Amino acid sequence: VQLQASGGGLVQAGDSLRLSCAASGRTFSSYTMGWFRQAPGKEREFVAGIRWGSNTKYYTDSVKGRFTISRDNAKNTVYLQMNSLKPEDTAVYYCAAGNRMITSQVMAPSVHHYWGRGTQVTVSS
Repeated sequence: VQLQASGGGLVQAGDSLRLSCAASGRTFSSYTMGWFRQAPGKEREFVAGIRWGSNTKYYTDSVKGRFTISRDNAKNTVYLQMNSLKPEDTAVYYCAAGNRMITSQVMAPSVHHYWGRGTQVTVSS
């Protein structure tokens, strides 16, 4: 399995960015795809997740209403649309994938067995 994340950049507070995660290497219908982020000196944290088969979506509280996760089956790509960005959103963002998760596991980095290289998102005030 290969995950390739892209779309990061330097923006100002209030701007938008869209991250993409292109997935390859297997059929993902039973997988949950997640976006995580890690700021300097902090632990990696869950941002958003989506079940590939059911399209069920999950968000951490701090991004609800601002971020939207989606997937494109034809392109095997997961997106994270980030609106109204804040300086505290600054981090390296990673996409990840895990198979056959129960709901309580979706936010846990440890059960995501595949990770892409991170993409830097920097939001200036």
